[in-house]
Amino acid sequence: MEIKPIKTELDYLSSLERVELLWGSKRDTPEGDELDLLVTILEAYEMKHYPIAPPDPIEAIKFRMEQMGMTKTDMVKYLGSQSRVSEVLGRKRKLTLKMVKSLYKGLKIPAEILLT
Repeated sequence: MEIKPIKTELDYLSSLERVELLWGSKRDTPEGDELDLLVTILEAYEMKHYPIAPPDPIEAIKFRMEQMGMTKTDMVKYLGSQSRVSEVLGRKRKLTLKMVKSLYKGLKIPAEILLT
């Protein structure tokens, strides 16, 4: 088992191939240990070279609405009047801190998503 830092795209692709070969290895075996280390190194490389941007706040609200089977009328409780709901979801009005708190408490949408 020779594990080295991933410095290039070729190193990255080689490491992915090795992970595929090791996939399903039992824990506490040399293969299992190698798999654990490779996955850790791959995750670090991916976070640096392929970062995932946080979701758009409005899209996060719409997604949660869809998950919960909610309508715009249901959102009045969290955003204010029906016109306010339309303005926010139509991106004509920004979320206020009060709205963010309400969405966080009521719909469990993480505040860090809503504040971006």
